[in-house]
Amino acid sequence: MITLKPVNEDNLLDIIRLTVREDQKSFVATNTESLLEAYCALASGEAAQAMGIYEGDTPVRFVQFGYGSSQADDPPAARGGYCLWRFMIDKAHQGRGLGRQALAVALEYLQTFPCGPATHCWLSYEPENTVARALYQSMGFAENGQKCGEEIVAVRPLDQRRPSGTGS
Repeated sequence: MITLKPVNEDNLLDIIRLTVREDQKSFVATNTESLLEAYCALASGEAAQAMGIYEGDTPVRFVQFGYGSSQADDPPAARGGYCLWRFMIDKAHQGRGLGRQALAVALEYLQTFPCGPATHCWLSYEPENTVARALYQSMGFAENGQKCGEEIVAVRPLDQRRPSGTGS
C-alpha cells in the first residue's frame, strides 16, 4: 500500500538518501535541495509541504507541494492552484509501476485542499523528460502552453466537491 508521510526528524535522512538514476539527475533537484527550498518557502510565509511516499514501511519516493503564486516569475497557472513542486522515485524502486500509484495518492491528498481551496494542480518538467510527460498526461495533466523557466507547464483540474470524510 502506498502512503504519504510528512518529512520530519524521524525520516529526514531516509528521504535525503533517496536518489534518481544518474541519467535522470538533470531532471530533478536532489531531495536535500528540495527540502532546503521548502524550508526557505516556509520561513518566508509561503506554503510548502514535503512528504515521503512509502510502500509499507519503506520510503520509495519524495513529493513536495506548493500552494498559490508567490514568485514574480511563476507561470499564470500558479494562481489559484497547488504545485506538484517535486516528484521523484528512488532508483532502486523504479520500473515497478509505483509512479502512477504514488501520483494518484498525492493527487488524492491535494483533493483535501490541505493549504486552502484550489481549482487545479500544476507542475512543470523538462521538455526532454518524455517519461515524466507520459506519466503526467496519463494522469490527466494537460500542457497549457505556459513555461516555468525552460520547463513545460501542465495543469490538472481538482474536484471542487468537498471530499468525503471532511465534515459538512
